[in-house]
Amino acid sequence: MNRIDACFAELRRRGRKALIPYITAGDPDGPTTVQLALEFEKRGADLVELGVPFSDPLADGTTIQRASQRALEGGTTLRAVLGWAAEIRQASQIPLVLMSYVNPLLRMGAAAFAAAARQAGVDGLIVPDLPPEEAGEFLAANDGAGVATVFLAAPTSPPERLRIIAEASRGYIYYVSLKGVTGARAALPMGLGEAVQTLRGLTGKPVVVGFGIGTPAQAAEVAAVADGVIVGSAIVDQVERLRGRADLVEQVGVFVEGLVRAVRLVPPGA
Repeated sequence: MNRIDACFAELRRRGRKALIPYITAGDPDGPTTVQLALEFEKRGADLVELGVPFSDPLADGTTIQRASQRALEGGTTLRAVLGWAAEIRQASQIPLVLMSYVNPLLRMGAAAFAAAARQAGVDGLIVPDLPPEEAGEFLAANDGAGVATVFLAAPTSPPERLRIIAEASRGYIYYVSLKGVTGARAALPMGLGEAVQTLRGLTGKPVVVGFGIGTPAQAAEVAAVADGVIVGSAIVDQVERLRGRADLVEQVGVFVEGLVRAVRLVPPGA
């Protein structure tokens, strides 16, 4: 069983929701990326998403854009990210999901990526600019390698499209909480709970919500209606703020631990 499937099965058995921190790989550097992922696991995170930096990240707001630019200027490549994933895997069995845009994947090739991801111990792949209708080559290659291809559903997705996304997605379904790009918001969008319930009514697969979640209170609010919570920009912002400090990993870990604690306070069965 894929580590993602095993993780959600165990969380459901315990009546718990997932906290999934995201970081841009290579920001500030590769060794820190590895340390942060391991720190997140120590602090209670359930899965970890590693963003592959890209020069035209259309789904990302300014926080992750800046992180991607820093990582690219530091020489980060898709192969480097896979190498850091392999280092994490040598020390941990936490599920690892890469988030990349389609161009770096096409440059490597679907089959080559799937094989490299499997060898590195990567469990899943999210590609914001790859619709399921055009993902056949990646789905086949990733399925063959045991790598889950996770698709995004949006507030603008009509019911028929939600069914297509739910059918194609492996591991979990990534529900984008808002219309727009990544980045912490002061408040969650209205109607989020109803939207997630609609999607959960179409599939038995876990529904995980990301985009716009930046505080423990917001993470708890989302965990009450979904199977998991993804927090990205707020964590990347912490990394940016603490750059150059010796306690960067520890302090970002403390922030993630606060999110974990909030998610775990959600009553079982919510």
